[in-house]
Amino acid sequence: MPGIGAQERREDQAMLASERFVETVPFSRFHRRLLLIGGLGYWFDALDVGIVAFVLPVLISQWSLTGGEAGVIAAASSIGGIVGALLGGAIGDLLGRRAVMFGGLAVYSLATFATALSTSWLGFLVPRIIAGAGTSAESVIIAPYLSEFAARRFRGRFVGAITGFFSFGFVSAAVLGYLLVPSFAEGWRWALIVASLPIFMLLWWRRRLTESPVWLEGKGRGAEAHAICRGISAEVAKEGIAAPVPDQAVFARAAIGEDAPRGGITPLFAGGLIRSTMLACIIWAAMGICYYAFLTWIPSLLVARGFTLANSFGFSILIFGAQIPGFFSAALLNDRIGRRRVITLYLSGGALAALGLAVATDPAAIVVASVLLSFAMNGVYAGLYAFTPDLFPPSSRASGQGLAVGISRVGAMVSPILVGLLYPSVGFLGVFGATVTILAIAILAILFLRPSDTRAAAFNNEK
Repeated sequence: MPGIGAQERREDQAMLASERFVETVPFSRFHRRLLLIGGLGYWFDALDVGIVAFVLPVLISQWSLTGGEAGVIAAASSIGGIVGALLGGAIGDLLGRRAVMFGGLAVYSLATFATALSTSWLGFLVPRIIAGAGTSAESVIIAPYLSEFAARRFRGRFVGAITGFFSFGFVSAAVLGYLLVPSFAEGWRWALIVASLPIFMLLWWRRRLTESPVWLEGKGRGAEAHAICRGISAEVAKEGIAAPVPDQAVFARAAIGEDAPRGGITPLFAGGLIRSTMLACIIWAAMGICYYAFLTWIPSLLVARGFTLANSFGFSILIFGAQIPGFFSAALLNDRIGRRRVITLYLSGGALAALGLAVATDPAAIVVASVLLSFAMNGVYAGLYAFTPDLFPPSSRASGQGLAVGISRVGAMVSPILVGLLYPSVGFLGVFGATVTILAIAILAILFLRPSDTRAAAFNNEK
């Protein structure tokens, strides 16, 4: 892209000292540990979303739920997720990234355990909403938080690989659903108890997670940011990898008071960021509508098309398993062809797969199209999670991500309810025909709605 070098030079001049330091640090064991920590966070976020797809058919039978009631349960995590995303992003910019990671995981785990003890529709619904708020807050903060530790030359692969752990979460949900839920009457409770166990990760996170030096410096806490960067340099040096020692004098000049950039949600709607905000919200909304409706309802839809419950769960493992190559293939492409092109490519693949599902009648064709849709949609997310944080400056990065994910959760909340209500009358053709249309809107947005901010163009590695 012509002029990108000049844009990068202008951006380098505007960078915080901690951002410049991060650009000099080679990929190391330090990054691999962060990848595992962030990846596990996404793993259990996906497990939270995926497990309800396997619990839901049993609850419909045991509690004689109507289609509307089942749809509300399917959407419960997203209902809480709207609040969690907005609060998580705002708190992440105001009080720090680390606190949101800790709090989100604790809320999710405790609320999920409570759902395992529920005996009624309402008793299940309320903690599901709370659990959704916890996972959403955590999910919102992981990508912007950990991207601030990675140089942009490998940031796309790094963040894309972290989000790849979503696929492990959905596969875990499918395995738990297959092994536990149909085995005995209370199997669904044990599946949820297993899903609540991530609370023990807090013991590890407390020792190994530091606050983002980029966030600290942006808040005028240059000495703390310098100490963290110095620790990173020392850790990398122990591997025999050369890493520069950060200059304390540079960090001492961190912006404070009136010189500090104004953060939060308000700047997202100012002239310099409005197009970035619109672009992020359109794509995240489309993905929230299509992705969560598909993953939440696919076991039940397979049953409705004549599959047995056991076969439905078995094929769901295959469908969810397609997420793994979807995520990691896109992650590898992020830094090679650019995040924008990755998103466009996989959105187009998803639209074609959804079209196949709309017209499929043969059971084998339904499964193949479902596998391809799962592959493509998760490839979109690997690009999108790497793309979104760099659309916004550090002072509003978590808020921007939170707003986009919050919009996505609105779509994720509404779409399962609509599927539950409309599928009996519109069938596969109506559900997945609408999916094709929504994904086409997202494709048009990524192609024609370009960010006006030069930072976004440089950071997103357009080619």
